[in-house]
Amino acid sequence: MSLLVVGSVALDTVQTPFGKRDEMLGGSAVYCALAACHFTDVKLVGVVGDDFHNDATELLRQRNIDLSGLETRPGKTFRWSGVYADDMNDRDTLYTALNVFEAFNPTIPEDARTAEYVFLGNISPKLQLNVLEQMGKPVFVAMDTMNFWIDSARDELLEVLSKVNAVIINDAEAKQLSGSTNVVQAARNIQQTGCSTVLIKKGEHGCFQVCGEECFIAPAYPLEKVLDPTGAGDTFAGGFMGHLARARGTDSRTLREAVVYGSVMASFVVEQFGVDNLLQLTEAMIRQRYDEFRRLVSF
Repeated sequence: MSLLVVGSVALDTVQTPFGKRDEMLGGSAVYCALAACHFTDVKLVGVVGDDFHNDATELLRQRNIDLSGLETRPGKTFRWSGVYADDMNDRDTLYTALNVFEAFNPTIPEDARTAEYVFLGNISPKLQLNVLEQMGKPVFVAMDTMNFWIDSARDELLEVLSKVNAVIINDAEAKQLSGSTNVVQAARNIQQTGCSTVLIKKGEHGCFQVCGEECFIAPAYPLEKVLDPTGAGDTFAGGFMGHLARARGTDSRTLREAVVYGSVMASFVVEQFGVDNLLQLTEAMIRQRYDEFRRLVSF
């Protein structure tokens, strides 16, 4: 069972209280794909410039990520730079250079249009709709968005929400989108758009999921060391969607398991800079932390 991931491929420069890394492999599609590939086959759709390193492309291929939908265009790859505060909860963006990503118009390869699971990364709602129009009849589609699209492209965003199964956003975005200051009511309001499953990320405080009439809360996995929170949300999405694709189910129990797997994968990625930890993981390591997670919340 395969997962289609559509989003950004970037080179990130990140500074945290524990150090700085220049031009690391990043982007929403990369973090999601590198998490999901531990569970299922992944097809990645994105765009890079002709300055994108061959070793980065090879690194993705070595994880059996299908790159037939990764387009290379003349110009520079999308770049982002940010600095995190001492508590790692706040960050300042130093610069964002969209470069070739500014003209990104995703074309889904023919063999990827039958993918049964789809994750739409944080791209414009217009492009998300474009992707959905190219797809067959996927079993489960999840999307991400951000405050910029909520403000500037609300009508198109609402149309996307009416066509997907799940949205994965943070608590501030959920409140902005719904117009409610209560996170439970925010999720219920978002469901009224037609999106049945709402996952609200609360950073170090875990994740709140509403699916139909059911609510589920998962804490964040307790860590003694957090070096770099970059990409944690997209890594969560990769673990979540990867498990759904592997389990071939979208029932309540599978969705709850997927939330925990998403939290597990996010806990791994923040322990190192960039995608480093995702490249070192084994199935045994993931399963061990998943089992630890179950014991932590058992009473």
